[in-house]
Amino acid sequence: MTIKRFETDFGDKKLIIECGRLAPQAGAAVTAQIGDTTILATATMSKEARENIDFFPMMVDYEERYFAAGRIKGPRFIKREGRPSSEAVLTGRMIDRGLRPLFPQDLRNDVQVICLPLSIDYDNKPDIVAIIAACTAVHISNIPFDGPVAGVRVGMVNGHYIVNPTMDEIEYSDLHLVVMGDGERITMVECSAKELNDKDTKQAFTVAMEAIGPIAKFIDDIRTEIGLKKAAGEELIFKNEWSSEDQKVIGEIKAAAMPHLDKFLFNTPKGSKEERKEILTDLEALLINEFKTKLTLPERDVEATEEYLKELITGFFYKFIEEQVTSAILEKDQRVDGRKLDQVRPLIAEVGILPRTHGSALFNRGETQILSVVTLGAPGDDLSVETMETDGNKKYFHHYNFLPFCVGEVKPIRGAGRREIGHGALAEKALRPVLPPEEEFPYTVRVVSEVMGSNGSSSMAATCGSSLALMDAGVPIKKSVAGIAIGMASDGKRWKILTDIQDLEDGPGGMDFKFTSTRDGITAIQMDTKTRGLTIDILDSAFIQMRRAINEILDTMEKTIPKPKEALSPYAPRIIYFMIDPQKIGDVIGPGGKVIRAITDELDLQIDINDDGMVLITSTNADNAKEAEKIIKELVRVVEVGEIFDEAEVVKIMSFGAFLNLTSGTDGFLHVSEIAWERVEKVTDRLKLGDKVRVKVTRIEDGKVDVSANVLLPKPEGYSARPRRRGPRSGGYRKDRKPPRKKPRTQRR
Repeated sequence: MTIKRFETDFGDKKLIIECGRLAPQAGAAVTAQIGDTTILATATMSKEARENIDFFPMMVDYEERYFAAGRIKGPRFIKREGRPSSEAVLTGRMIDRGLRPLFPQDLRNDVQVICLPLSIDYDNKPDIVAIIAACTAVHISNIPFDGPVAGVRVGMVNGHYIVNPTMDEIEYSDLHLVVMGDGERITMVECSAKELNDKDTKQAFTVAMEAIGPIAKFIDDIRTEIGLKKAAGEELIFKNEWSSEDQKVIGEIKAAAMPHLDKFLFNTPKGSKEERKEILTDLEALLINEFKTKLTLPERDVEATEEYLKELITGFFYKFIEEQVTSAILEKDQRVDGRKLDQVRPLIAEVGILPRTHGSALFNRGETQILSVVTLGAPGDDLSVETMETDGNKKYFHHYNFLPFCVGEVKPIRGAGRREIGHGALAEKALRPVLPPEEEFPYTVRVVSEVMGSNGSSSMAATCGSSLALMDAGVPIKKSVAGIAIGMASDGKRWKILTDIQDLEDGPGGMDFKFTSTRDGITAIQMDTKTRGLTIDILDSAFIQMRRAINEILDTMEKTIPKPKEALSPYAPRIIYFMIDPQKIGDVIGPGGKVIRAITDELDLQIDINDDGMVLITSTNADNAKEAEKIIKELVRVVEVGEIFDEAEVVKIMSFGAFLNLTSGTDGFLHVSEIAWERVEKVTDRLKLGDKVRVKVTRIEDGKVDVSANVLLPKPEGYSARPRRRGPRSGGYRKDRKPPRKKPRTQRR
């Protein structure tokens, strides 16, 4: 086995690609290394195709391995890596979106790319290393691929762009931009930003493309030296390998369909997705009826001809329609619903539509409809997140659900898939920059966006719905955030930018460029394309139309609810929070959690205590919350000399005095001589268990508290104080007596 090693500069670090050491039976395998972060990527293509599929079957999997980070997975009984974390799913989706447009889309051989982290150094994030490894593995493999491409991350700290920032730099960065491309064109974008203005965001793309170019060339040089010959001929299986007779019939059907397109495609009164489906079905039926008699042959009766035409039309018709939609846009600026190229569909925004939830909103943009619902929870309701790299907690999270009815389909419901996780994460990322800090709003916030109808960028509608619902819930977000999807029609030479794309406008030659923003700047971007990639000119035009659309959507949202509601829903829990001495936390919790559990069980509420001493009491009953606050403050109350307690309860009586409960955690000792000014022979003559006595703290020593009752009473006339003997309360002895002599150690038992 020959091992090849290649090195190049990547920012201020070294990028090392190695081939030939691992996974010799994979189609192609490489390891990419930056610092000590090392990722194995493999690319393998099947020799056979699956039947009856109408898409290019590629899978990209990012498989977490905790050993790479020197960690053992929890919890206690589950140590094997199982279902991938959301972060792993998002990394896999990111690589997929950057690679997919560069494969032949009618290829039907299965292609699988697997990224396997082998070592992580906590300085260089593994996702960029995985992107580079995957790009290299695919490019040097035998799989048809229009590469090379590479990936890079760009950050911005204190106004300065940083290529390939470290994890510490990312934490303080105002920008987190990941781009895939070849230096001239971009195939994938994933971005989060802290309201970065459009100019600085666009400049970051330029910085990214300048950094990508040399890495893409480096990958291409590796292929030149060790790349496999790309598969061709019988090794590949393509969709619809039509015979010459089939191609002739297809040409005739297309020609016959052209005169009908204005009526069937561009003249729909409502322009709805369902209406277009019905009308196109009618057009298919018209074409079948027109051709079934023409094509009937002796060996093929009318019924067989009809089946043949249905199969033929199914194979090419939808793509043909998308091509005609693209052509109409490029040649006549004509869209299927009659809109202008930069026009947003009708907008409707409503809030407070659900009676018992903590916050709700319904957002409509054309046929895309999102119901977003906010639930406020206690700090302890936060989401625990465990990944290969780190553990943590999230106080804000967004879940996106896409059920079959929203597109008029009937399918089994299998839970959230990769698409739902990706769309939910995008809308979550969009709102993070405007959320209040935890010390101002300590609630855990969950937003759920239910897709009620989908025809174009439901994830961006979910962003708008989330923003509205958070304001309706009274979450003090800083500003409204809106989202829009910008598309493109292109034929390889010409291109035009489209605002607010829908069904037929996201075909070959298109893109889905999603932006979320406040009026002041970008909060998130996500882009994938069905072209070879986007140039800077396309990027600039997309930004211009995005900004106009975002402001229009924000106008509608702000008319509905201009700022967060002042009061929370009456059904939302209330949180009381205050600070205690961190050293007193144990007093509140009690042995084995006994004290805090007794409070929560009795008052039916939740108590969370941070390490810094912040106590947070969450309850839907305000009186119970105040009672819990009173109890906890009593538990941690620090008794001071001179403090007066009006109702100190007698809890224990001794021959020489009594113990009185001052606070939940502190008793004071009342000596018999301090009960009254006159002589008291027996403590029980004046006190019994349960009596309430008014006392004053006179001394605190070594944690022991002495109190007096007589100092709060009028002193009798001519009273002369008698010296008090030190008794068993303090463990001392009279000064005029010597302590008993201890026995020798050998005689003690």
